[in-house]
Amino acid sequence: MLSYYSRLSSEVYDLDKPVGHSFGDVEYYLDRLDSCTGRILEPATGTGRILIPLLEKGFKVDGFDSSADMLTICRTNCEERGLTPTLFEGEMASFSLDMKYDAIIIPAGTFLLLHKREDSIKALKNFYRHLADGGRLIVDLFLQTEVSIGKISTRTWECSNGDSITLENKTVEIDYIHQYSIAHGRYEKWRNGSLLQTELERFPLRWFGVEEFKLILEDVGFNNITISSDYNFGEYPVNPKQTITFEAVANKE
Repeated sequence: MLSYYSRLSSEVYDLDKPVGHSFGDVEYYLDRLDSCTGRILEPATGTGRILIPLLEKGFKVDGFDSSADMLTICRTNCEERGLTPTLFEGEMASFSLDMKYDAIIIPAGTFLLLHKREDSIKALKNFYRHLADGGRLIVDLFLQTEVSIGKISTRTWECSNGDSITLENKTVEIDYIHQYSIAHGRYEKWRNGSLLQTELERFPLRWFGVEEFKLILEDVGFNNITISSDYNFGEYPVNPKQTITFEAVANKE
């Protein structure tokens, strides 16, 4: 069985997208959460890229991830900065807490890793249950515009100790009816020309239509839905390559 965000891919994520690295989202989320005085939850918190900047600004943020390797790096990144947030291993569709949150945030298209539609809907319903009345869900999506079977991409990262990690990624399946793709990635860690470690990863990715996702949010119970593009609040997308952000309110009374 192929791995999913295991040791090497988590290490690469931390190298490629270190704490505070922004696509425009760090600043955007800091701004949108400025009035939030209650607790915030970040599902799929990864290595702390956005979690830690929010904590350092004084926000009360909990995080979880399905990858134990991601969480190990996240905890280390937090400890190095004197931060002790609540972090736990969990799945978006099935985590269960007694806490109600003022905001749940999922930046950078991470929600699309739930490539099965039923899992996506279960997760949205679960988020709704965990939001306080008037709490907000803020989630980034993107469309898949350049994907083709067999297309191979390669990248290399240099580690601080001189090792290097390579990634060969290939799309192996596209399901246009059910709106997802599957890629396989081969991670390899090298030292002085010798292979130290290999990791194979199965990487699923879903996509939604813009209005389709709005209708799903409404069906779950969310309202006051705002659609934004490229982190410009309220600007409806006009280009399929733009990042699309949904902000929706859980009015329960």
